[in-house]
Amino acid sequence: MNNLLLRSLTGLVYVALIVCSILYGGMWGLTALLALFAVLSTVELHSLCGGTGQSGTTATLIIDIAGSMAVTAAPALYATAYLHSGPWAAFATAAVPFMAYLIVRLIAQLYVTPDISPLRSLACSLSGQTYISLPLACAAAVYIMSSPSMALLMFVMIWLNDTGAFCVGSMIGRRRLFERISPKKSWEGFFGGMAFCIICAIAAGHISCGLPGYMSIGLLAAYAVAACLFATWGDLVESLLKRTLKVKDSGRLLPGHGGILDRIDSLLLVAPATLIFLSICIIAIL
Repeated sequence: MNNLLLRSLTGLVYVALIVCSILYGGMWGLTALLALFAVLSTVELHSLCGGTGQSGTTATLIIDIAGSMAVTAAPALYATAYLHSGPWAAFATAAVPFMAYLIVRLIAQLYVTPDISPLRSLACSLSGQTYISLPLACAAAVYIMSSPSMALLMFVMIWLNDTGAFCVGSMIGRRRLFERISPKKSWEGFFGGMAFCIICAIAAGHISCGLPGYMSIGLLAAYAVAACLFATWGDLVESLLKRTLKVKDSGRLLPGHGGILDRIDSLLLVAPATLIFLSICIIAIL
């Protein structure tokens, strides 16, 4: 099958899964999908760090997988417990699974063969939680604290930025954006992606499709610029990691795309940035 067609089909399935989980899956539907992404990405990171024998053991990988699910599910656990038992019980419900993971993971390291560097092993495990699981939890939190429409807009910003950057960069890209890390990215593509995002944000503001009432057209345009910036940085961060490890893709799970990390790299910075942006907006109107 033609590589472009295969890549397109894979991308369509990926987009359809996210859109359906947001529109029809509810809080737990989206959380389950994000937790799946966290698990698969954790396995990929473990492999990139050297796999079993260098970055840990099968047992520590299983513990890390459980931890990634606990972290990603924390916002949904908090929201569910808050409705039934109040804030303190909600905090405990969300925090205890991660604290349990942390304790078990540290103790497990004591029983790992000395041939595996403890620092390397723990660094791989904990960086996976902070670089992958925590940002995906932020994506779930955007849905919970804001609205499904805002969560969908966040993903659309990422997709439009990628599309705009690719189309404009392919046609007129000349000036390299960050040649040391990603030689193909151009300033023209960067601003093309930003233009796509701003146009979409303004259109969404006029349609008013379930977005929070405090998100004016001006704030939506500002958010589009921020989303473009952090999406680009997220892509560059993963490119830096792959370049350091001398690999082209994070994995081979997605035909034509590489691994899960290759698909969610922008989200890993956009989701926390979106949560911060929305929090600032809410605080400003109080």
